[in-house]
Parts: sequence; C-alpha cells; structure tokens
Amino acid sequence: MKKVAIIGGVRIPFVKSFKEYNHISNQEMLTACLNTLVTRYGLEGKRIGEVALGALLNRSTEWNFARECIMGTALDPHTPAYNLQRACGTSLDATIQLGLRIACGQIDTGISGGSDTNSDIPLLFKQQLAWKLVDLRAAKSLGERLKILATIRFKDLSPVYPSIVEPRTGLSMGQHTEKMVKEWGITRQEQDALAYQSHMNAAKAYNDGFFNDLVMPFKAVERDTIIRADTTPEKLAALKPAFDFSGNGTLTAGNSTLYTDGAAALLLASEEYAQQQNWPVQAHLVDAESAAVDYVHGEGLLMAPTYAVARLLKRNQLRLQDFDVYEIHEAFCGQVLCTLKAWENAAYCKKLGWDTPLGSINRSKLNTRGGSVAIGHPFAATGARIVAQTAKILQQRGSGRALISICTAGGMGVTAILER
Repeated sequence: MKKVAIIGGVRIPFVKSFKEYNHISNQEMLTACLNTLVTRYGLEGKRIGEVALGALLNRSTEWNFARECIMGTALDPHTPAYNLQRACGTSLDATIQLGLRIACGQIDTGISGGSDTNSDIPLLFKQQLAWKLVDLRAAKSLGERLKILATIRFKDLSPVYPSIVEPRTGLSMGQHTEKMVKEWGITRQEQDALAYQSHMNAAKAYNDGFFNDLVMPFKAVERDTIIRADTTPEKLAALKPAFDFSGNGTLTAGNSTLYTDGAAALLLASEEYAQQQNWPVQAHLVDAESAAVDYVHGEGLLMAPTYAVARLLKRNQLRLQDFDVYEIHEAFCGQVLCTLKAWENAAYCKKLGWDTPLGSINRSKLNTRGGSVAIGHPFAATGARIVAQTAKILQQRGSGRALISICTAGGMGVTAILER
C-alpha cells in the first residue's frame, strides 16, 4: 500500500448564514476553492486522478455538482469527479475514499472537498403540488388542464424549507444533544467553558498568522466572521437556551454551531507523486473508520464517533492517549463533552469492545486552533477544513499523530488518524 500524502487545503472564510454570502451558490463557493488549489500547486491543464465533492443543501438540478465545479476550473477537462454525501462527515469521507484509491495505486492524485450554504437554499413546494404539476404537464387537452388547475389550493403554494430534523424522531440535532447532555450529566458551565476556549484558540490562531494560507479572500471577506475574540464566560452565560425551553435547557447559540456558509477543498497525492512534483507533504492519512448508533431506540444521536474511535484504536494498536493533536468536531460543545466522558466510562467502553475505559485526553491538545463552534460549520465543508487544519498543525510541529472525529446526522460518525 502506498502512503497517502496530504499536500494542502484551502477554504473561503466561513460566515454566518444570510449575510455576506447571500445568493452565492455552493458551486461558486467551491469552484473558488478549487481554482486556488489549481493556482497554488500548478495544476493548470493537469488531469487529477479523481475528485470527490459534496454538499447537503443542494438543488435537484445540481445532480452533477462535482463535475460542474471541475469544469469551472483550469484543470484538464478529462478530470473525473463525483458527488457524495455523509451529512457533516461528507468531505472527511471524500478524503478517506480518495486516500484508499491512492493507497492501492488506482490514482496518484485526488481532490476532496465540500460546500454548504443556507443563504442560497433550495426551496421545495409540497409534494401534492408537485404531483399536480406533473399531471398538468401530461394533460392532453385544455379541459384536463383546467380541471387540474382547479384543484390547486393556496396552501399548496406554501414552500417547504429544509430543516435539520431527524425523520425518524422528529427531533432536531440540538434537541437530541439536550437529551445526551442530561444523560451524561454535562453542565451548562462546562459547555460554555469549551465554547470560550474554542473562540480564544481560533482568535489566537488568526493573530499568529496560522490561517494566512488556509483561508482565501472571497466576496470581500478575508477572515471567518463567527469567531468572537471579545467573548467572555459572562457573555456566554447570559445567552438563553436554544432548544429546550423547559427551564432545564443548557444548549445555547453560544455553545452550539451557528448556521454557516462556506466551502473547503484539499489536495491529496501518493508519496511518490508528491516527490516528483516537489510538493512538500504536510502529513499522511494513516487509517479511518466510520460507525453508526441506534439513536431511535435510545443511543445518543451524536455518539457514533465513540464506536469508530474505539475500533480505530484497536486496529492500530493505539491508546486514546497516544495522540499529540485531537480535532473533535464541535457540532455542539455538549456533544464533544459527552464523547469525552463516555470514553472515561468503564461500562460504556465495554459496549465499545474494550475491557477497560479508553480514558481521558489532555484537553490542552484539543482543537488548539479553534473548533467548529468558533469557526463555523458549513456541513459538507467541515471535514476538509479539519483535515487541512490538522495537517498544517502536524507540519508546524514537525512530527506527531492526530485523531480526527466528526459526528453526523443520522446517528453516524467518521474518524481518521493523521501522522507526520
């Protein structure tokens, strides 16, 4: 198996939805990232082995989204591309899939990425109206058309807005996380403390110039807009619950990710091809694992990464403490804290196939350049953002091992190990 090299990634600034990127499409955002990769690594006119891109909030007309993005770049038009989606793990999964193809020698290069926007959201009409319109198009006479038109009611015209709700429970991700934090005894203060640290780490990373080559200007925006360098524990404590209004809610807009617009892309290659192109290698993708939980019958919706990491550690004969960097996606601070607490619980770890608890991690190694609560979370872009950020951290360290963990809708999780 060949070594899978992470060459580098780029993204546009992540912004709060319905503001700076209003009416900007997923394709435009992601194509901008791809064009920057093309220019940075001299890929003009070159054929990439494979490109895997995704978006959650996509129009039905964008059925060939990835290929259209590629056709908007200076890459050789013979470059193939395909769509994929695994909710919040989309672009991490894209990276893993391409990494496997590089490792087994099918391709030498790959580009993974993702994009999502709430500000150019694809609105639908009720299914009853869609059926009537299909029947209208198939009608053979004016009389048939008039008869169908007469059945259309004003209520049929009301749009259906996409919502992040689990179809099998009717609960939002935030409502599910409220159940999780109550089960694991995670306090509001703990969640706010993690959120505060996320903002402080991200703000310091900007001040240190860490994001200079990771974030490209786009639409007159030069840096992420959600990061709050001036937030305080007191400001976070003053926010009202956002999902549980019973008086017992602990999740707020401050310790949860906000609706975010953004895109990110990542260049991968075999070690040999990187050497041929004189591309410095930031890190290597070593292994990965995905998992799912039965959230319908009581397991926490966002706890699947606990299973995935447990399997990943066992297969690689590692302990949870054998990492220099931990990048755990902050869908909600409560979800991160539930995951960490579960790994410390002996009874829970029995379910994961371990005779002893996985144990605790050194919190100073967690999301050291800021996490999703501070930076933002455009669903399909987050995986590529985290991989690029983690690879650069390892490059700056000179050596080390990193654990990446991303929870997703549908009770799934995607995890990976990076090394340098």
